[in-house]
Formats: sequence, C-alpha cells, structure tokens
Amino acid sequence: QVQLVESGGGLVQPGGSLRLSCAASGSILRFSVTAWYRQDPGKQREFVASITPGGITNYADSVKGRFTISRDNAKNTVYLQMNSLKPEDTAVYYCRAGSAFWGQGIQVTVSS
Repeated sequence: QVQLVESGGGLVQPGGSLRLSCAASGSILRFSVTAWYRQDPGKQREFVASITPGGITNYADSVKGRFTISRDNAKNTVYLQMNSLKPEDTAVYYCRAGSAFWGQGIQVTVSS
C-alpha cells in the first residue's frame, strides 16, 4: 500500500516562504511523475507543479518564478519550495504520485 505524507505547511505572512515535503513509503516517487495540487474550499483542485523521474519540471503560471519543485530519490521525498507567498496561495496542498496515489493534504495559510 503506497502512502504519501505531506508536511511543512502552516501560517506565514505575505512575502514569506515555506517548504512542503511529500514523503512516500517505498520508491514510487523515483518512477512516477509527482505533482502538487491545491484546493481552496468551494473551488476545484488545481495543478501547482510537477516533476518527472528525469527531473523535468512544470509549473502553473500563477506560481512560476516563486515556487520550485525538487526531489531527493535517496529519501523518497519530493519538495515544494514556496517563496514570495501571497494570500491567494492559501489552500490545502496535496501531493500526487502517478495517477492514483494522493496524500492527505496539508494546510497553507498566507495572512498578516
């Protein structure tokens, strides 16, 4: 059974930074496209960023230049470094591995 566990969320002021982690049981992240999504209450879940096993990255326009996705295969972990955070980045952030496996989500709140 694959498990994905997100960590690193919390409350941060506008302009601040957070780093989210997605840790997997087993080595699934090495062989799967891993992505971050986010969802605000009452809105659809939206794509944030993804990284392929070969390290090719893709970002939503709303986070380009501010967020960076990376991976550490030795730790079976994918990260999302979020800089210059804005109130509109507030959401529950989810990690996804491949097309079938999702984490439980973690809250990120950007507010003064």
